[in-house]
Amino acid sequence: MCDLHDQHEHNEALMAAGPQLSRRRIMQLLGAAGVTAAAMTAEADPAMAAADDAVDTDPAAYKAPEGLAEDSPAKASALDWIGSNASRITGLNAEIWEHAELSLREWNSSLAEAGFLERAGFDVQFGTAGFPTAFTATFTYGSGGPVLGFSGEYDALPGLSQNKGVGHHDPREYVHDPFAPSYGPGHGCGHSALGTAAAAAAAAVAQAAKKHRLPVTVKFFGSTAEETLIGKTYAVSKGVYEGLDAFLDWHPSTANATGWGTTTAMTAVTFTFLGVAGHGGTPLGNKSALDAAVMMATMSEFLREENLAPSGRLHWVINNGGDIPNVTPEIAEISYYVREGSPARVQVLLDKVIAVSEAAAKASQTKVRHRITSACWNQLPSKSFAELLHENMRQIGPPEFTAEAHRLAKELQESLGLPQKGMHDKVADLTPPNPAFLGGGSTDVADISWNVPTVSMGAALAPIGTKMHTWSTASCAAAAPGQAAVVAAAKYLAATAVDLITQPARLKAVKDEFTERTKGVEWKTALPDGYEPPMYEPPAWFLKKTRQKWPPNNITWPPQRIVSQEKFSSLGPELAPQV
Repeated sequence: MCDLHDQHEHNEALMAAGPQLSRRRIMQLLGAAGVTAAAMTAEADPAMAAADDAVDTDPAAYKAPEGLAEDSPAKASALDWIGSNASRITGLNAEIWEHAELSLREWNSSLAEAGFLERAGFDVQFGTAGFPTAFTATFTYGSGGPVLGFSGEYDALPGLSQNKGVGHHDPREYVHDPFAPSYGPGHGCGHSALGTAAAAAAAAVAQAAKKHRLPVTVKFFGSTAEETLIGKTYAVSKGVYEGLDAFLDWHPSTANATGWGTTTAMTAVTFTFLGVAGHGGTPLGNKSALDAAVMMATMSEFLREENLAPSGRLHWVINNGGDIPNVTPEIAEISYYVREGSPARVQVLLDKVIAVSEAAAKASQTKVRHRITSACWNQLPSKSFAELLHENMRQIGPPEFTAEAHRLAKELQESLGLPQKGMHDKVADLTPPNPAFLGGGSTDVADISWNVPTVSMGAALAPIGTKMHTWSTASCAAAAPGQAAVVAAAKYLAATAVDLITQPARLKAVKDEFTERTKGVEWKTALPDGYEPPMYEPPAWFLKKTRQKWPPNNITWPPQRIVSQEKFSSLGPELAPQV
């Protein structure tokens, strides 16, 4: 077994072999991600093969094409609209950031985003796919034009509360619990900016189309629960994104870049262990569900060496482990995210995790059940779409970061022990994906990408070297760095969308590549049969304002109760009294 240094030298040697080695061949030689030559064939794993490069590309020789993005009166109008409405756009970002609402409960955030689009002339319908805080906003001008989709997200993350623009960890909401202090939610993934920039781009395209009489339908999908990868995956399975010609997506990042790499497929699963409660001072015969969860967590760690490839990821959290030490926990829950390069590879790893849960239940004399809470595919990339988007990014230029933005970035970097490089103030070169897929994050946009040509890009909202899902990102999201990023991202998306309207050849190239990549691949949702998405009952005022009824017809309400019916453990015949 080689160490990382040896592996790095091996990679460099393979890359030096030159253009005669395709990305797929390099992956086979490396064994990277645990993929054999046979498994890389379309027959064995069509999802992974389709996401690989459609054309062999020598990374050293690749040069991004020019002349794809064209200046036009409509594009100028769209960009001017964003510039003249910058204060409204950054104001929406700040408003959603203040709400910091968690997945499936984005009551105020969804209303704010929907209201922005209504004022831009969109028709808004809440309750998309049965989710109370999901909505679809539609603008149509003329007939026969392309149908373009934009993706909006607005959920925050638990525990990442942070005061805006502060260069050290300073939670905005602190929970003063003497036994379990914690922090409130915060936009540690920048979704306040994500949904805002996408909405601004959609509105700008609509205004430009109207002004220049360009037939088009613009659809904006306000998506709930991205952080739990539920909203879009379920909506796709219900046909919500059918009829689109192209879909434009972005995500806050630490760099300004796009590309045509893929992501990991993922299944989220929660295991519930049921035991018997009892006094901690008289524990004999009690059955601790927490013991089972801890055993499962420990055993699953042993999967890493021999069962988890470099492309895989396995994360877990005990989200219910009891309330007080002297009551044996009768119910415990542990949740996993299982990630791999394709749905088929996720399933293999998931089966091993399920087997671990059964072993933990047997050893602890508890009962276990599991439920899939979400599941998504790996993303299907689009080289031609990324090339068009990249040229627009290059022409528009990087976000206009102020001295204040760089100062905050450097303060955060110092606080986190990172080099003080500030914000990424360039547009990164467009380069082919890494020869070996070594895993990473997941997105519920991936399921959309198998049904409509999709492009994704990142704009720098957080400092160089930092990460998403951190309090430092929350500090930036609606402060100077995030406000510059949100305007730039809106321009990148809007300019690319206008090119698809005014240049039919560009849209045709994107659609042709999509058709070629998806040959032999039949997309089917990774969600299990009979899946019901988790939901929270909305407040009455929200239902009234959005003209919805509760419950939607796609869920059982109230949900089935989970109650332990287990018995105390037997200790065998009673011992004879000592004489």
